[in-house]
Amino acid sequence: MFERPASGERAVLVQLDLGQGAIDERLSELKLLVLSAGASVEAVVQGKRAAPDPKLFAGSGKVQEIGEALRVHGADIVIFNHALSPGQQRNLERVLQCMVIDRTALILDIFAQRARSHEGKLQVELAQLEHLATRLVRGWTHLERQKGGIGLRGPGEKQLETDRRLLGNRVKMLKTRLAQIEKQRKVRRRARERRDVLSVSLVGYTNAGKSTLFNALTKAGAYAADQLFATLDTTSRRLYVGGEGAGASVVLSDTVGFIRDLPHALVAAFQATLEETAQADLLLHVVDSASEDRDAQIGAVNQVLAEIGAADVPQILVWNKIDLTRAAAAVERGDCGTIRRIFLSARTGEGLDLLRDALAEVARQTFGDNADRPAGSDDERRQET
Repeated sequence: MFERPASGERAVLVQLDLGQGAIDERLSELKLLVLSAGASVEAVVQGKRAAPDPKLFAGSGKVQEIGEALRVHGADIVIFNHALSPGQQRNLERVLQCMVIDRTALILDIFAQRARSHEGKLQVELAQLEHLATRLVRGWTHLERQKGGIGLRGPGEKQLETDRRLLGNRVKMLKTRLAQIEKQRKVRRRARERRDVLSVSLVGYTNAGKSTLFNALTKAGAYAADQLFATLDTTSRRLYVGGEGAGASVVLSDTVGFIRDLPHALVAAFQATLEETAQADLLLHVVDSASEDRDAQIGAVNQVLAEIGAADVPQILVWNKIDLTRAAAAVERGDCGTIRRIFLSARTGEGLDLLRDALAEVARQTFGDNADRPAGSDDERRQET
């Protein structure tokens, strides 16, 4: 196995058209992912195939083109914007003589860099180990078939079994710890439900502006940056919304952003965190209104929400970044008078008052006169880690 180069890798990107559509948007997103991981994009190799090559994914001719790009640009890593099988990854590394990673490994690497809380680090490690387990088992099956012989007897098969056992023990320990954290989370959630506090989760495509909106509403100072997956750890704050005599308290949670083709290992590992979204009373689905790919991004978010059991949670679309589109702050309602979309700018603050009023309206509709109101400060804060 090749050693991972030091920080500042020089990458050659591979994007094949397999009939999935939106190739330009997918390639643009891959470049952002690579930059978020700390690498530079030296070259892009594109092509079109009816189906992946079973051995090399891209086919021998295209792999030669990738190898030439590596030599010309002095790159040290190849990144496929696709999911590679362990065998394909191993064959590609053998031919190209450099490290090859796929989209799943790239996203896992970014998550590993971004995780800050204890729970976040545990979740990322679990996802990485479960991804590694597929490589370990499928990538080394040739050792299990060895009958012995010169140069073949010895620790090979025993080492594989040792690695499997150690990895399995670590995965079991991580799942136990995460289960304990989830029990604590459920206790806090039940306490909120008893107080009739509206639970609201911010969801949306990565880099749509969720953390900027969260900070604008709560003054929490959560980390926000123009990069993919700037937020991994769920942060919650109690927020007082609405005017005097008609206001209410809500608990607002900022969560990890979603992305198309989100690795299943990550969805499984972050199940406890994402369950906070599934248990919410309301989802604020933040959309980058300035993105030409916004409709596909909305679809990708809704697909992940369905995977985690949150498809039936009521949603309000928050059309963010109107300062870039020159749209006016507004509230759009459906036929029954329910709020469908709110147009605002989290960066400039335009339209935030409309969102606060909307949250107060939903709280009153949900709990009536029992909507919890703070006795003291309007900004009682709590962070979940």
